Amino acid sequence: MPRYEYRVVPAPERGKKAKGAKSTAGRFAFALEELMNEMGAAGWEYQRTDTLPCQERVGLTGRQTTFQHMLVFRRELAEEAVTDTEVTALLAAPRPEPAPESKPAAVAIPERPAEKRDAVAAARDVAAALSARAREGKAPALGPATPGEKPARKADVAAE
Repeated sequence: MPRYEYRVVPAPERGKKAKGAKSTAGRFAFALEELMNEMGAAGWEYQRTDTLPCQERVGLTGRQTTFQHMLVFRRELAEEAVTDTEVTALLAAPRPEPAPESKPAAVAIPERPAEKRDAVAAARDVAAALSARAREGKAPALGPATPGEKPARKADVAAE
């Protein structure tokens, strides 16, 4: 199956002066003919002309829709050494490797109530350290640190 690459170029908006082309239509046809001959000499085959909407800015916040006329060309790509089976193999989703199974660490259950409280407190500390949430009461207060204290002046901050 042949593969193609495409090239889209804007259609000429104005005609070009040419010997024998006196009307607007004749000059425009010459400009279009010249463009198509250049593309054909480079190996591009004409496919079609499309008129597509395009939004443009008008002023600071306005938008206006204009229509652009585009010429579509294509050419066949050179045969590549890649086969279809290689392409499908490359496109196949990679499968993650299974994680090695690990056994959970053994937890010692304390016998005495005091040891139980220490173990619970230690578990809370570990959970709080691993948590993504900020601890309660640790957020900085806005304004003076104490009610009677005045806010710092620029001179005090610059001296630090």
